[in-house]
Amino acid sequence: MSEFNPALALASLGGTQSDAQNRTLGTVAIRWFGDRLELLDQRLLPGQEQWLSLASAVEVASCIRDMVVRGAPAIGISAAYGMALAAQQARADQWRHDLAEASRVLAASRPTAVNLFWALKRIATVLDDCEDLAVARARLTETAEAIHREDLAANLAMADHALSVMAEEAPFSVLTHCNTGALATGGYGTALGVIRRLHESGRLQRVYADETRPWLQGSRLTAWELTRDGIPVTLNADGAAAWVLARGDVRWVVVGADRITANGDVANKIGTYSLAVLARHHGVKFMVVAPSSTVDMSLQSGESIPIEERGGDEVRQVQGQPLAPAQVDVFNPVFDVTPAGLIDAIVTEKGVIEQPGPTAMAAVFGAH
Repeated sequence: MSEFNPALALASLGGTQSDAQNRTLGTVAIRWFGDRLELLDQRLLPGQEQWLSLASAVEVASCIRDMVVRGAPAIGISAAYGMALAAQQARADQWRHDLAEASRVLAASRPTAVNLFWALKRIATVLDDCEDLAVARARLTETAEAIHREDLAANLAMADHALSVMAEEAPFSVLTHCNTGALATGGYGTALGVIRRLHESGRLQRVYADETRPWLQGSRLTAWELTRDGIPVTLNADGAAAWVLARGDVRWVVVGADRITANGDVANKIGTYSLAVLARHHGVKFMVVAPSSTVDMSLQSGESIPIEERGGDEVRQVQGQPLAPAQVDVFNPVFDVTPAGLIDAIVTEKGVIEQPGPTAMAAVFGAH
């Protein structure tokens, strides 16, 4: 089968073909061939570009859990394709049972990124209307491709929405954390999509990219992605962020999100909360950019978000090289929660929520 190309498929949404043609959509990290899914192994970047070929939901779940693919939107897209693969392998006499088990395995792969559960819920809704396995196979493939295509369209829309509230006319610098680009999405990016759009419009002076310990997504992925696309980037240690902001050329901190609650609290990569505190102290505005699938109106505040913790060796070591005593205790939360009061704007494809809070969130996303 031929490869599903989200940039070409984007034209089918109408009114976005010029965006697909005129913008640098970034490095493809998810490839769908109809009977298999290929994921760029992001654990090996920037040293190696290696693709893994997957043929089952179990393999997709393993790649999500082991950080082959990361970034909330990309996790959701991959899970949808995992369900499409599960439909292809399901047994005719118990296909609903097989698909339910595949969904359970995928749901258990990562606990914090709500896009994973959003995608699986959307797949479940489609399955409710499928009368037999043949229909389910076709519909799940269509749905997974639609989720992929819609994510790219949402990224392009979010970038334009974000620029509408960035009042600075002269080129200015931004600081970002973790990786929120094409590698973490269906293409273009969320927070990095905004940065791409600033660059395209001639308003970007420079990107400061936190290295983002312990997985170093900023140094391994963001710096690699931006350098590859010719966007000016300076890599800095996480601990240097305060000094970067103190120098005065950064006007916005722009980050992504893994879950946004009904009051506007945001879970994102560990270190985001401290950046928000630093930004407020230095008079720098703080923007969160994420698709509406990241919004979880069923949770009233960030206190209810499950925060994933991973093994201590991720902090004790880097690529197998010891950095700390082997037996030292480690606290390794993957995410933290930034209170809504520290956020100037949340941007989704539905528009901009300035000074987010329960009322502003409900006005856009409705009450749960």
